[in-house]
Order: sequence, then C-alpha cells, then structure tokens
Amino acid sequence: MAALFLSAAHKSSGKTTLSIGLAAAFAARGLDVQPFKKGPDYIDPIWLGMAAGRPCYNLDFHVAGKAETVADYCRRGAGADLCLIEGNKGLHDGLDLDGSNSNAALARALHAPVVMVVDARGTMRGIAPLLIGYQVFDREVNIAGVIANLTGGPRHEAKLRAAVEAYTDIPFLGALGNDPAISLDERHLGLIPGYEDRAAKSRIEQIARVVGDRVDLERLLEIAGQARSLPAPLAPLAPTGDFRGLRIGIARDRAFGFYYPGDLEAFADAGAELVLIDTLGDTRLPALDGLWLGGGFPERHAAALESNAALRGEIRAAIENGLPTYAECGGLMYLARSLRWRDVVHEMVGVLPADAVMCERSQGRGYVELAEIDAAHPWPAASPGGNLYAHEFHYSRLEGLSDAPHYAYEVLRGNGIDGRHDGYVYRNLLAGYAHQRHTADNPWVTRFLAFARDCKRAATPAIAAREAGA
Repeated sequence: MAALFLSAAHKSSGKTTLSIGLAAAFAARGLDVQPFKKGPDYIDPIWLGMAAGRPCYNLDFHVAGKAETVADYCRRGAGADLCLIEGNKGLHDGLDLDGSNSNAALARALHAPVVMVVDARGTMRGIAPLLIGYQVFDREVNIAGVIANLTGGPRHEAKLRAAVEAYTDIPFLGALGNDPAISLDERHLGLIPGYEDRAAKSRIEQIARVVGDRVDLERLLEIAGQARSLPAPLAPLAPTGDFRGLRIGIARDRAFGFYYPGDLEAFADAGAELVLIDTLGDTRLPALDGLWLGGGFPERHAAALESNAALRGEIRAAIENGLPTYAECGGLMYLARSLRWRDVVHEMVGVLPADAVMCERSQGRGYVELAEIDAAHPWPAASPGGNLYAHEFHYSRLEGLSDAPHYAYEVLRGNGIDGRHDGYVYRNLLAGYAHQRHTADNPWVTRFLAFARDCKRAATPAIAAREAGA
C-alpha cells in the first residue's frame, strides 16, 4: 500500500494543516485517500475524514496493541490509492522511554516513509543538523522528505532548501508560510471540530489549494510508493452474538460528536441500529433499547441544552426507568444537575447528583488504565481480571457528588471522576470520563449490546402482562 506518515520534531508544528491539505488535494485528483491518526484523538480525524471524503481511523498501540493496530491499518487501507497517516506530538515522542509507543515505532511497524514537517520559525541552516539527528537516532525509520512550515517568505524558504540540499540526502518538498488564510481556530482541546465549523468545507478547499501550490505532490506520491508491503489484511473483529432488532440511541449533533468510526461500525456489524438523537432540537426520545451519549463540547451549547427541557426530562425518565445508558465525558456532564462555565450555570438532565464545572486547566489528560470493579459494573467482562486501556481529556470536574457513589472502575493511571475511581453507576447507567475504543481485548460494544438485549428480554414479560391487563 502506498503510504505517507507525516510527523514532526514536536507538537504544533503544522502536521494537521498539511495532512488536511494533502488529503483534500490528492482526493481532488481522484485518488482514494484513506486517512489515519496516530493515538487517541477525535477532532483531527473529523477534519481529516472531511478532507478525504472517508472516515479517518485511529492507530493506537496503547489501546489496541501492535498486532491489532497493524492488522486494522492493513484492512482499512486495502484498496486505497494512498494511506495518509498523521502522527501526534514529535516523531520520537510517546508513552514510554524506550519509544515502543512512539510515532517512529508506528512508522516502522507500518513500513511507511516519514515526511517531517518542520516549524521553521527562527531557523535557517539549523534545519540540517535537526534532520540529520533524527536520521541518526533511529536508522530504521525512513525519513523520506521534509516540508518547512511557518516560513518567513521566499528568501527564508530558499535558505532552508539550500541547507537541506547541501547537508542532507532528504528531499525538500516545499514550504508553507505563516498564512492566516489556512489557519484553523483552536480551543482548549485543540482544533474546533469540523462539524461545528460552518465554513469547514471552504476552509479545507482553501488549505488544499495552498498546499497543492506550495508542496511537490508528484514527488510525495513517488515517496509514498516506497512503503514496503505488509501482511494481507485480517478480517474485522467479529461480533459475538446476534443483536438484530436492538435500537440504540446516539447523541450526534453540534454538542456531541466524539465517536470513533470503528465503534460506530461495530454496532452495525453486530446487527444493532443506531438511532440519531439531536439533543438540541429533538423533544422526544424514540423507542430505544439503549442510549449512548459520547463526548463533545456541551459547555458551548449549554444554553440550548438547558432550553430543551422536554428532551432532558425524557432522558431522565428513561434512565430512571432502567434504559441501558452509556455516557462518556461530555455525555457525563450533560447528565449532571447543572453545568457551570465562566460563572454561568445551566440546568442539565439531573440524573447524576453532582454539578459539572468547567476549569481553566486540564482535569484529566492522556492515557488511562482502569481495573474493573465487577460487582458494580452493569455490564461486566465475561473474563474478569484484565485491565482496561483508554484515554481521557477533560477540563471539567464534578462537584458536590452526593450519596455514596458506586463506581465501575478503579483508576490505576489517570484521573477519572475523583482521582481514584471512574465510571459512575446508577441503575442501568454507566457514565465516566474515560473514552473507550472497541478492541479485541475490550469489546465494549458487544458487552453493552448484550446488556441491552438482556434488559429488553427481562422487561418483555412484564410489558406483555401490563398490556394484557389493560
């Protein structure tokens, strides 16, 4: 498979802008571009998926393991003209000192040539020793090209090009200036999600035009062809059980949009129907067998969420009546009594006896490791004992949590709800800050669907009896 792995010396070097521009530019040429993002992330993949015209998938050794990650890459990329992988942070940055979770390790595992995106501000001749150092540090990584970003103009670009060509054997593929026309607005979690940016399509087209003009696309395609072959793709993770007929509501709107495409596909592969819920516009819940409230930015839409009292009441009543419900991060905040941001308080669903408060600083960030408390988890693992690997990234915390909470997880790494626990359990609700991914070791979608099916079966005789009595 032809592949390009975009990386950098450090974060915020411009990888995402280049990746979006390249995905859109190659797609505009008629190529089938399959985008990927290294590590846990929702927002960059949304933009990359919009640019390429197909879902962007995450590649994460910590969550899925190396073998499953490589197999998933092979399966998703099969048939594409180009696999475009955006790294996170720097090329050699990762979870462990040995680099086993780094971008370099992923590039080696995928046999993908690396294109370095260098933040060139304040740098001229110094770009050469930087690149040479990265080559020498790990000679198994194929650094096949460099693109300079945030250059000061044609003269600066010419000096950078001359230094790279004089002192290295790495092709200089182009440069982007500090151009406001292709800048992407940011907020505390990074880029604004594409689904919230009403001008997203025109922004992507503009970035593609600039990148197409300033970067050697033909040479990049030649480099992509250097990717070495990988084993034949494996079959997708097969669902265990038949869940046809189950209807699972999913909040997908401007307030909630953080979902992994692979998890969405896992519901469909299992035979379940995902029913879209607009928390800002819908006033009634349809007939459901389960409810999934993902992450997002509910604080930015708190007034609209509060004004939709009808739906909040429907959700509260459904959970009180035992509807199997799973909520992550933003979904957890939505289920609290209230949400406070910038000293403004808005009423939320009120199922959780706590108030969600937005903070200036991160309250939980990065990978998490959780130990399941089987007695409390509403849908415990079939084989207890293994730990759950996930991630969290939240600026909110819960205040005033009343009663004695039941938690599904003990936090071994991370922050969770109170620094020691995550996964608040109430009736058939599980709500926490950890973001899970459906993997072979953590088939959470299958577990949740099995729980929803069992709850439906248990309720059917009682419903039938009530209807017969009526």
